[in-house]
Amino acid sequence: MTAAEKVPYQIKSEPIPERYARGWHVLGKATDFTSEPQKLEYFGAKLVAYRGADDGEVHVLDAYCPHMGGDLSLGTVKGDSVVCPFHEWSWGADGVCDDIPYAKKIPAKACIKSWPTTEQNGLLFVWNDPENNPPLEEQYPSKIDDYYSGEWTDWKMTRIPIASNCRELVDNMADLAHFGPIHYTRSVYEFRNVQDGHVFKQFMSGGHDLLTEGDVPMTSVATYEGPAYMTTTMTGAMDGTPMTVHLLVSHVPVHTELFHINFGVMVKKVEGKTEAESSAMLDEYFQTNIEAFQQDVDVWNNKVRVDNPLMCDGDGPINMVRKWYTQFYLDVADIPPSLVARKEHRTI
Repeated sequence: MTAAEKVPYQIKSEPIPERYARGWHVLGKATDFTSEPQKLEYFGAKLVAYRGADDGEVHVLDAYCPHMGGDLSLGTVKGDSVVCPFHEWSWGADGVCDDIPYAKKIPAKACIKSWPTTEQNGLLFVWNDPENNPPLEEQYPSKIDDYYSGEWTDWKMTRIPIASNCRELVDNMADLAHFGPIHYTRSVYEFRNVQDGHVFKQFMSGGHDLLTEGDVPMTSVATYEGPAYMTTTMTGAMDGTPMTVHLLVSHVPVHTELFHINFGVMVKKVEGKTEAESSAMLDEYFQTNIEAFQQDVDVWNNKVRVDNPLMCDGDGPINMVRKWYTQFYLDVADIPPSLVARKEHRTI
């Protein structure tokens, strides 16, 4: 058949419903959140985050006061409440109005949304659920023991905006073919994926132009816990020094066509190196990874969403990870067993 006789493949790209994934999302390093209210614009909404002066915990509320629309992120913290700058209505950590300085009675309907939060591994997480149910106990972020051991650096982090839908990022978990052109991976010895409940893992080993030396391969285990929190443990070498690192690539949607990636690196300290040397090693590794990751960013900011990708036999299981990912956009009662059943796919 000649080229003229072939029917051009038609890309399908359906409109994206405005529904955001159920699960934990990283907002940043926990230490970055203080008693000074912070404005957040995520999940198609405006939020305020602040650390309570009494309980020491970070609270996230809807940012607009339902009284007259004041912006709580411009307010002040009093105890564990945030006070509106417009008329000084005070909103507790549970979202219930607890004081109106000039009123004799607080209206019964005076309540705004309070978003569940948790701190783990030096990170602040917020829980999103379109059904407004509390966090699922089995889906709390797991503890990274290395973070608390004293043998690792702290996270070095940055935030990267991506003008696309966040599904494009999740595709990377199964996209074997992009590691060569995008991430300097000159050869791959193993590539397999495992899904099990709300967890999806990628196991990979191979040769890397920047992070391997000689015959020592780079190994990588990337893990999604839920729809948005992804950590990767990598081993390799840089400048003759063996390295073990944890990467954070966790996204949070601003709206359906824009998301932020919280990108972080923590490095295992090398015996015999000073704190200053460990910090310099972290900075170098961080910069190397940012440069590699920026290639992904350039692609995402310029590509089109493809709902029916034209696959070949050398691609990884893109459809597998996409099906798994859809569970977070369904009501819990509607999730079919096939989306959470354990499955494994080995490409190499």
